[in-house]
Amino acid sequence: MSTQEFRVLGMSCGHCVNFVTDELKTLPGVVSVLVDLPTETVTVTSEQALQPTAIRTAIEAAGYELAD
Repeated sequence: MSTQEFRVLGMSCGHCVNFVTDELKTLPGVVSVLVDLPTETVTVTSEQALQPTAIRTAIEAAGYELAD
């Protein structure tokens, strides 16, 4: 198992959390997604480490921006 943490810009409400969570859960191997809205962090647990480009693509598909 792999756990990775990312900072996602632009989230401000529960709907934002749902959009980001739903998109990340479509990635192969993702077991869980935990979003901390006040800190704008997203913790993804997956069967193996995910490629940064896959994470960025999913975050952008949800309408948000992955912090560098």
